Amino acid sequence: MMSSYPDWNTFTSTSFAAGREYPLLAPETPSFMSQPVAKTPADLKGADIAVIGAPYVAATGGMYAGVPMEDWIAAPKRVRQQSARYPSGYIQDFDLDVFETIKLVDYGDADIPAEAMENPTAENVLAAQAAVEAKVNDALNAGAVPIVVGQNSPCGSFAIAKPVAEHTDGPVGCISLDTHWDAHELDYLTGDPRIAGSSSWKHKMYEFLDNMHPKHLVEIGERGMLEDKRIVRRYLNDGARFISSWELRSGLGIEGLVKALDQAYDGTKGQYVHFDMDCIGGAGPAPGDILGELAEPVGMTDYEVIRIAHEIGRRGLTGMSFICIPPGSAVVYRVIVYIIMYLAAGLALRKHGRVA
Repeated sequence: MMSSYPDWNTFTSTSFAAGREYPLLAPETPSFMSQPVAKTPADLKGADIAVIGAPYVAATGGMYAGVPMEDWIAAPKRVRQQSARYPSGYIQDFDLDVFETIKLVDYGDADIPAEAMENPTAENVLAAQAAVEAKVNDALNAGAVPIVVGQNSPCGSFAIAKPVAEHTDGPVGCISLDTHWDAHELDYLTGDPRIAGSSSWKHKMYEFLDNMHPKHLVEIGERGMLEDKRIVRRYLNDGARFISSWELRSGLGIEGLVKALDQAYDGTKGQYVHFDMDCIGGAGPAPGDILGELAEPVGMTDYEVIRIAHEIGRRGLTGMSFICIPPGSAVVYRVIVYIIMYLAAGLALRKHGRVA
């Protein structure tokens, strides 16, 4: 079941968005939260956050998980469109205007070649990954936190983890929200051991990046019967902290989960944060059916993922990425806006010294 997503003209005529001008990255694509557009690396100077789009999907036959490729790829544009309905960075929950403290810029989309999706050979996928890495490296070189809005791996995961690890002098912690561990040894799409694909990117992250180890991993949200027990047990034996959504709901609670985030910070010098949004399943603000084959019961709620992002912002992070943003629902795209902005609020509170 797919929701009907409004076109840009319909959107800009709504009561929240009408009558305002937006900096545009492309036709019908405003900058995130109407913030300045960075067109060159020099434009990133002084930025705290750089939002980057990675419109890539590991599709075959024009479909991914039973949903048309076009609906997945539209996520970076649609998240930006939904951000345009908010007139400022003022978050009433905290009586805080984020943009008075945090400089956020929109660094546009990575130049992902179309052939990476039309003909997903290993070489084409590596070229797409390199395009995202280039943008992420520019942000990190400028001292900004790259936040990549993508849809599939490696462009929305490993392409961020790798530069984060390379820019960090010491161990890197990881906080990952997901429904699937994505920890198989080989990419199912290409069968190439170089590719950190949709089902293998986490395995490749730990295989290829020497300063990342599962003992600094906090893995959140998986549940049910999909995973190979050998994979899960290997990560547990290596010291990862796994919090299933069942554990979250049956005693740990959100406060216990927030405390458990410390494992990604203790003894580390940087943090890579990854939100695979199929973790919300059908528990978010839209039916799980829009995720096609990726939807599973006992999903996380929108509040839980937004709260986790805020707490990460309060602690600090090096880079962040999104994949599997449920396609077609305007309110789900707004969830991504909230995640980014409440994380930015955490960073602002951190700057103000308002964190314990």
